[in-house]
Amino acid sequence: MLERARVAVFVSGGGTNLQAMLDADMPSAEIALVISRKPEAFALERARKANIPALAIAEKRAAFEAQTLGALTAHHIHVVVLAGFLTIFSAEFVARYPNRIVNVHPALIPAFSGKGFYGLRVHEAVLARGVQVTGATVHLVNEIPDGGPILLQRAVDVLPGDTPETLQRRVMEQAEWILLPRAVEMICRRVVEEETA
Repeated sequence: MLERARVAVFVSGGGTNLQAMLDADMPSAEIALVISRKPEAFALERARKANIPALAIAEKRAAFEAQTLGALTAHHIHVVVLAGFLTIFSAEFVARYPNRIVNVHPALIPAFSGKGFYGLRVHEAVLARGVQVTGATVHLVNEIPDGGPILLQRAVDVLPGDTPETLQRRVMEQAEWILLPRAVEMICRRVVEEETA
């Protein structure tokens, strides 16, 4: 009987979303692996400090995906979480984990989403457009960038004088770090139920 779904978290930078999950109450989830394409990503250090296996796989996409799938299999991963991960997976990769890949996006999808919208670029676009409310979305991943079903969203006000950096920080604190652990727990609870049915 499966008690907790094993989760792999893909990261690109500092790993603040990873930390939010490590700090959260997720009784149905066990973070069992952290992967980055950047060996210098501080998120890998966060994983090691938490005694979680951390891999840097700095390969081109086809080789990266092949090595990643091997690692996911070896670590018996049930759910994949993209936490600030800046690589778009192939449709073949996504098909290996149907409805089990979760992504957090720093805007209210469908606004400011899709190819080319990631990281600070999203917040720069929000400010350039002059919108007053932005936020974050957690969604399932399919073959279309930011195109999978939405799981959770939360709005965040854009304030006068915001810079892309201040807005990014507020969206993380008020939305991403709250929504992502909640969505991962939802998916992992469903996986546990499916695996033990």
